[in-house]
Amino acid sequence: MALLEGRVAVVSGGGGDIGGGIARRFAKEGAAIAVCDVSLEKAEAVAADIRASGGRAIGIAVDVSRPDQCEAAATRTLAEFGKITTLVNASATVSPDGNVEKIALDDWKRALDVNFTGMFLMCKYTLGAIRAAGGGAVVNIASSHGHFGLPGRTAYCSTKAAVMHFTRVLAIDYGPDNIRANTISPGPIDTERSLRRYGSRENSNRVRGVGQVLGRTGTVEEVAAAAAFLASDESSFVTGTDLLVDGGQTSFKGSSLERYSS
Repeated sequence: MALLEGRVAVVSGGGGDIGGGIARRFAKEGAAIAVCDVSLEKAEAVAADIRASGGRAIGIAVDVSRPDQCEAAATRTLAEFGKITTLVNASATVSPDGNVEKIALDDWKRALDVNFTGMFLMCKYTLGAIRAAGGGAVVNIASSHGHFGLPGRTAYCSTKAAVMHFTRVLAIDYGPDNIRANTISPGPIDTERSLRRYGSRENSNRVRGVGQVLGRTGTVEEVAAAAAFLASDESSFVTGTDLLVDGGQTSFKGSSLERYSS
């Protein structure tokens, strides 16, 4: 039997690389998917891919910083599929770099709204339905950058660290309802944005791979596989934890392995 047979998953940021990869993997594992994204076009494209492969999916336009849109997404999912068992929060925004003196207040607030408060709102409007379904799982996408800081990444690193602690408290509050909550912290992953920056996966591995124990960058599919595990009964005794999918980056705090090879 597929890992997620009979489940219904809401995936925020589902039109992006990581969110879309998770939505497709969940559908392959038998779940029905509500693909939520600020871009309806991107959400519909992922949902169409899933349906073309024989799965069940709908696309929903959701700005996770808007409470009304988060609530409407849960309502639409329930109307379409009859229940919600799983929530994945993959929505994120990349803020301009800058220390606290240089970063604009609006950019700081936007990072909080999308990367952090958006997760709170999606949880707020879906957890009741997950409880009513008999329990389920929440998987929040954090980042290895929530484990260590980077120069000028004030907003991004801070929000991703906050996501991890928020999820721990979520696990404590909702454990009695048979709802598990965990985070995934991806390291350098080959998304479209990163491949445009580095030109190719080979060049990305050459530049960024030296900071990973495995000597390479990760793939969207590897993050999706971790999410499928945390959403499934295979991880039935796992809650309140963070799963690093970073090729060992955090073990070396992003340092080059070359200095340790002598």
